Amino acid sequence: MAAGGLAEELKSQVGVDWPPLVYEIEKGMIRRFAQAVGDPNPLWQDEEYASRSSFSGIIAPPTFLLILGFGQMLQSLNLDSSLTVLHGSTELECHQPVRPGDVITVTTKIANVRERPGKMGKTLFVTFDMTGTNQGQDVVAKCRQVAIIY
Repeated sequence: MAAGGLAEELKSQVGVDWPPLVYEIEKGMIRRFAQAVGDPNPLWQDEEYASRSSFSGIIAPPTFLLILGFGQMLQSLNLDSSLTVLHGSTELECHQPVRPGDVITVTTKIANVRERPGKMGKTLFVTFDMTGTNQGQDVVAKCRQVAIIY
C-alpha cells in the first residue's frame, strides 16, 4: 500500500482505541531489558540494593514502558515492503514505578496523521498515544510516539 492510501486508512482510525494489551511484569523481563539497553542501575537488577532504596524493591527503568505495545503499533501500520518507517520522536510521562508482579494494561490510539510532500512522494507523520495502567487502574505512564513513513 502506498503512503497515500495508507494515510486515508490511518486517518479513519484517529481517536479509536485499539484492543488493550496486558503484560504480566516479571523480574526477568526487567533484567533483560536493562541488560539490552546497557543500563547498569542496581534499582533494576539488584534486589538487596533496591530493597534499601525509597522504592523498597526492584522497579523497571522508565524507558521499559516504551516497549510495551510497540509491536502492536508497528503491526497496525500494515505496511508493504516498499515503505520505510523511521522513529520520529517519543515523549514519556512516568507517573508510578512499574514493579515485578504488576499487571500492566496498555491502550493505544492514533492521535494524528499528517501528510507532507517529499522527494519520494508523500511522507506521513503518525502520532500514537499510549497509556499504561496497573492492576489497581493507576496510570503508570503515558507515551506519545511519532512514526515517519515514506
